[in-house]
Amino acid sequence: MSRHPNAPAWLIARPIAHRGLHDAAQGIVENSLTAAHRAVGKNYAIECDVQASKDGEAIVFHDETLARLVGTPDAIGMLMATEITRLTYKNAQEHIPTLEDFLSTVAGRVPLIVELKSRFDGDPSLARRVAQLAARYRGPLALKSFDTQILCTLRELKIGLPLGLVAQARYTAEEWPQLNALARKNLEALVDFPRARPDFLSWHIGDLPHSVPMLCRAGLGMKVMVWTVRTKAQRADAARWADQIVFEGFEA
Repeated sequence: MSRHPNAPAWLIARPIAHRGLHDAAQGIVENSLTAAHRAVGKNYAIECDVQASKDGEAIVFHDETLARLVGTPDAIGMLMATEITRLTYKNAQEHIPTLEDFLSTVAGRVPLIVELKSRFDGDPSLARRVAQLAARYRGPLALKSFDTQILCTLRELKIGLPLGLVAQARYTAEEWPQLNALARKNLEALVDFPRARPDFLSWHIGDLPHSVPMLCRAGLGMKVMVWTVRTKAQRADAARWADQIVFEGFEA
């Protein structure tokens, strides 16, 4: 049993569909409302990502730019929410949703884990907007982030939801160009773990087995979910070293 009272059993009760139950071959785009509907229909928990628009709205989108999924080079943070939500994905006639739209679609029917993406610039506005929306939501909801400052802001806001740290063993300059060497080293060392006080850990499947999730589970009683599981071999590793999977590319 978890020794973290704010990490309820529902957090790891159902496999978690990464960015919803998307399927590019069927024209179902990641983080779309259709992907959310499909996950709900199959009774999967859902993980989604949020980015901040120029005016501080929480937009359900993984990338910092629209290039991959929309086909334009614009950055999410340089556009107003109304500009973003008018856009459609290049491979589907569907609009990009706000988190408010996404919450209304899921409507508490399955657990939802929202990852707050960060530009690591100290701006608390996305955390505050997500907290506002979460306060009105009725259903199983958890928040997580790589950025410990976001978790600290959410703690200060006393939102009462499970908060998770997303982490991995290595942070390279190629993958994390926005961070300097010291910042990357601090993330690897979990320097801000005591301040963030996460209720659960979301760990990179490629880094298993690893001392961090092992110590979090065995030593601290934390629940560990792993991302992103795409193969049978990864699912077997997850079953041994973690409590639940965030998956894509198959049905768990």
